[in-house]
Amino acid sequence: MSEIKSMKLYTNVERIYRELGEMGRTVDEPLSVDELCAFDQLHYHGTQALDVAMALIGIDAQPRWLEIGSGLGGPARYLAAYGDVHVTALELQDDQHEVAQDLTARCGLDAQIDHVCGDFLQFDRAPGSFDAIVSWLALYHIPERPRLLENCYRLLAPGGCFYTEDLTARGDIDDAQLKLLERDLYAITLRRIDQYRQDLENAGFAVELCKSMSSEWAEFVRVRLAAYRADRGRHLRVHGEAAVNALNDFYSAVNRHFQSGKLGGLRLCARKPGVAV
Repeated sequence: MSEIKSMKLYTNVERIYRELGEMGRTVDEPLSVDELCAFDQLHYHGTQALDVAMALIGIDAQPRWLEIGSGLGGPARYLAAYGDVHVTALELQDDQHEVAQDLTARCGLDAQIDHVCGDFLQFDRAPGSFDAIVSWLALYHIPERPRLLENCYRLLAPGGCFYTEDLTARGDIDDAQLKLLERDLYAITLRRIDQYRQDLENAGFAVELCKSMSSEWAEFVRVRLAAYRADRGRHLRVHGEAAVNALNDFYSAVNRHFQSGKLGGLRLCARKPGVAV
C-alpha cells in the first residue's frame, strides 16, 4: 500500500509559510482567518464549500463540530470564526497538524479549536460528543468504511449531522488505474455515489442530500492546473523548483483522473435520527 505522502499535495507543507512571507508577514506575527483562506483550504471551491456546509447543517443548534482530516486547519478556523462553533480538528499527519496548531494560535482561535493528531479509526470520545461531523476530501483516504461510519454514528448526538464532500468512483475502475489513484491521491476507499449513499443508510443515517459534484470538480481541477502553470514563474520565485514541480505533478494527476471519466465526487448531508437535546 502507498504511503499518504505519495500524494504530493501533502508534501512541502512549508509552502504556506512562504506565501505568508510573500505577503510580508513575519514569523509569529498575528494573522487573520481571511488572509489565510487563499492558502489553507485543501479542498475544492475554498470557503464557498464551507458556507454551503454551514447553511445545510445549521449552526445555531449545532455548536460542537468534529472535522475528520483537518489538514492545515483552514476549514476549522473558518468555521470557528464565521460559524462561532467549537471544532475538534482531527488530522492524521504530524506535519500538517503542527502547522495547523501554529496558525490557529496566531489567529487567536485556540479557545474554539482543539487540534488532535491521530487516526479516526482509533479516535475515541463519549457517545454523542458532537453535534456535527464534517470532512472535505479526506474520507476516501480511510479504509474500513463500515467501521468509519459506525464511529461517526456513535459520536454524533441524536439529530446530529454528518456532512462530507468526498471523491468517488465513476463506473468500474481497473486494477491498473486503482494503483495509480492510490499513488497519486492516496485513494484507499473509492465508492460509487449510489454505494456511498447506501453505506450511510446501512449505518443508520437518514440521507438528506446526495449530490454529484463530478462535472463541477472536473472543470475546477482543469482550470486550477492551467492557472498554476500560467503563473509558474511566480511560483518558482516563491517556492523553488522542487516544490513547484511536486504540486504541478499533483494537479496534473488529479486532472488526468477526473478527465478520464473514472474519478468523480459528491456532496452528502445526512442526520442521525432523533431529537437534538
